Amino acid sequence: MALRLWYLIVLRVFGWIALLARSQASKDAEILVLRHQLAVLRRQLAAPRPSWADRAIISALARLLPRRRRYHLFVTPRTLLRWHADLVKRRWSYPKHGPGRPPIRPTIRALVLRLAAENPDWGYRHIAGQIAGLGRKVSPATVWAILKKAGFDPAPRRSDPTWAQFL
Repeated sequence: MALRLWYLIVLRVFGWIALLARSQASKDAEILVLRHQLAVLRRQLAAPRPSWADRAIISALARLLPRRRRYHLFVTPRTLLRWHADLVKRRWSYPKHGPGRPPIRPTIRALVLRLAAENPDWGYRHIAGQIAGLGRKVSPATVWAILKKAGFDPAPRRSDPTWAQFL
């Protein structure tokens, strides 16, 4: 975002330098056209919605205008202060996330179900460990929930010998 702002600032400065080479009549005509465009914008029902870069340029240039000319802008001093507060708030706040945990990717879900189907003697912890070995981090509780929802027994009964078979 800062790179784009610098690009726009440099672009404006070069535009102003090119403006110095133009005749006074050309500049007066452009000012009249711009004033007419502003009058048309003021007559519209919906308020104009400038981008953040436009807001930054307007805020910077508004300080260069005499105080009586600032009142003819389509923004008020209160709007300029709100824009500044929004920039600060966006810079010093954390991104908003929805409530709860993010959903499990379908590829991970399919992998869990495939491992459970191909290896019926593995439990949910073993499956989570195998997936971790592949470089994906999935908690055993998530594997348990996926298996339970799919109808698999999350912790299969071990086929250990019974005491009678052992003795």
